[in-house]
Amino acid sequence: MTTPGEIDRSQVGSTGRGLAASLQMRFAAIWIAFAALLLASALLAPRSLLPSSFAAVLPLAAFLAIAAMGESIVLMSRGIDLSIPAIVTLSSTIILGFSRGRDEDMLFAIVAALVFAVAVGLINGVLVAGLRLNALIVTLAVGAMTSGATLWYRESLPAEARVPPALADWGGSRLIGLNVSAWVAVLLVIVLTLVLRKTVIGRRFSAVGANPRAAWVSGISVPVYQLAAFAGAAILYGVVGILVSAFIRNPTLLVGDPYLLAPIAAAVLGGTAISGGIGSMVAVAGAALFLTQLGQLLKILGLSTAIQLIIQGVAIVLGMTLAEWHRLRFTLRRLLRQERPPTAALRFRS
Repeated sequence: MTTPGEIDRSQVGSTGRGLAASLQMRFAAIWIAFAALLLASALLAPRSLLPSSFAAVLPLAAFLAIAAMGESIVLMSRGIDLSIPAIVTLSSTIILGFSRGRDEDMLFAIVAALVFAVAVGLINGVLVAGLRLNALIVTLAVGAMTSGATLWYRESLPAEARVPPALADWGGSRLIGLNVSAWVAVLLVIVLTLVLRKTVIGRRFSAVGANPRAAWVSGISVPVYQLAAFAGAAILYGVVGILVSAFIRNPTLLVGDPYLLAPIAAAVLGGTAISGGIGSMVAVAGAALFLTQLGQLLKILGLSTAIQLIIQGVAIVLGMTLAEWHRLRFTLRRLLRQERPPTAALRFRS
């Protein structure tokens, strides 16, 4: 005979296995979608999978992956960040202005770009975590102010301003056939994964996002971790600005435009929970690859911009549905169970 304690343990074990399966499916879904996309690419546009074609778009996927990892960190802390384009453009402009195209000032310009990026992230964090203002409105407003300041500073620089030659050479170099930006993205994926999964700080950060009230009761300073999320994400956005500048050599004020909604889409497609606490940097990097390859395929097929946007939207919805399928199936079963009439009522009617 099973004791109540044994029943509870079995129920807990079943719940734990269900949660683990749900998380595995959540993070594996994007790789399933990516495999399907590669198959479709092989059938519809084989040249999009040529090593030369893939190597050409890989830096773009790396830039998006790094920006999406920053957005994922903010989402995990129950926030959202719309200031990414402004921070990327600011960092790029700082590289141009502080280096003046000279190799001897390159290191100083890189450090300054990251410092300014962190400063914007801290402003976001103070307003959201400290003053409890709406993250969507705050980051949009701070991004607008940052864009205005960047425009004002950019007007003092020559129109043909370029990054230092040494930085440009590094940005275009390859290691084992891959652009260095891809290796930077891989390194950041590894570091962030280890920090979030294997350190006390990472586990506390996940706890803050999953349940801020419980984290506060256990003695964790919730605002500090939320503030750190915006600051850490801003560093990643600054890295994107530096890498993009090194890659294109003569960046303009439009350099950050592609990173408004795409990082959010990649973060969500990668299984990051908007409700906080759950995220995988590996899956987010996979989502960046998926979105980049999808855009490349649609361009090669020669589809109009309108059709491209529709297909990309449908792909994102399907990807999110696949990632949430385990939870959606459970919710559907519960609703059907609630709608079923009681057995006693059925007997009475008969």
